[in-house]
Amino acid sequence: MKVLLIGVGGVGESAAAIIKKADSNSEWMEKMILADYDVAKAERLSKKLGEDRFPAEKINARNSNEIIDLVKKYNVDMIMNAVDPSFNEVIFDTAFEAGVNYMDCAMTLSKPHPEKPYEKTHIKLGDYQFEKAKQWEKKGLLALVGSGVEPGMADVYAKYAQKHLFDEIEEIGVRDADNYEVEGKTVAFGFSIWTTIEECLNPPVIWEKDKGWYTTEPFSEPEIFVFPDGIGPVEIVNVEHEEVLLVPRYIDCKKVTFKYGLGQEFIKFLKDLESVNMDSKDMKIKVGDSEITPRDFLAKTAPDPLEIGKIMKGKGCAGTWVKGKKDGMERSIYLYQVADNQECLEKFGTQAVVAQTAFNPAIMMELIAKGIWKDAGVHGPENFDPDPFVERMSKYGFPGGLMEMDSEYKSKMEAEELMKTVK
Repeated sequence: MKVLLIGVGGVGESAAAIIKKADSNSEWMEKMILADYDVAKAERLSKKLGEDRFPAEKINARNSNEIIDLVKKYNVDMIMNAVDPSFNEVIFDTAFEAGVNYMDCAMTLSKPHPEKPYEKTHIKLGDYQFEKAKQWEKKGLLALVGSGVEPGMADVYAKYAQKHLFDEIEEIGVRDADNYEVEGKTVAFGFSIWTTIEECLNPPVIWEKDKGWYTTEPFSEPEIFVFPDGIGPVEIVNVEHEEVLLVPRYIDCKKVTFKYGLGQEFIKFLKDLESVNMDSKDMKIKVGDSEITPRDFLAKTAPDPLEIGKIMKGKGCAGTWVKGKKDGMERSIYLYQVADNQECLEKFGTQAVVAQTAFNPAIMMELIAKGIWKDAGVHGPENFDPDPFVERMSKYGFPGGLMEMDSEYKSKMEAEELMKTVK
């Protein structure tokens, strides 16, 4: 497979490093072109990886002609979009025009309802892409959307739970938190500040079988969720995220939610940004002879997440909580993956937040390259068999876990184990 990787920021760099390590014999990744507007960054990464199969190129991700020129130059099979979602429409459409497959970590952006933003949806995450699904299918091309950790791995976990762990599913809720700390900083972005503002301040989406998709206020419905591996109890709140738009398309259940552990200090920070319009992605302000949006300004001035990662300590947990029935009994489980920042720095040279995102598209690329995952159209990860993905997680350095939560089913399991010891 030949892949044009657009964007060599944290996720792009991590994906390339993970692929180099996991596919050290070039079994399935023939070439990955490292393309970025900052060509010096791409060249540094190419030199760091030290292989001819990772060449560097300059690209403007909003320029279709430049993208197509690189597709033709290297005869690529797939475009991997690793820039922020504001570029998605252009890159997605250009991949279709160029006749190559496409992947991204986050889908095309939403637009709130103009009159009732905290009640009704308007343009939902991924609507732009799914509206063109028939065109992609007719052309025999695959657009795999939402291939990161959340969305991505979390969606695979939902499908895995449906296939192996439940007979009926009532609710699927993606749950995410961490205990990261950066000495000397009360607020630190371990991921794209642009994307963080987007998903946290937009109206969160919830799906219910009898209501469809609807919205609520940002940071609503707080609850305490106990995370594994020493992270412990964390308050989590509703946040807009792609899983809620993907899971109901493929999995029969009654409700889908996404909640994230932001912390009250961080929530206050985001609200303060909003109160002075620093979250705006539409307002243009003139700086010298140029114009820039407040959010783009923040993204340029905020510390680089990769640099923050070098001094960050702690773990991040991403996963999918599923509640339903198994063998006629109530069951509740949490499928998860925990990434330790120090371990990620040692293994891959990148921090945990971006590495935990990047290993998922790396696995998915392998599955597509080998024909294990194959289809045409626009699809989320739920469309495919989850087993080959889950089987590869440990090989890629990101083993998963399953936490059996208190339930009727768990009590039965424990009773059965006790009887075995008695016998």
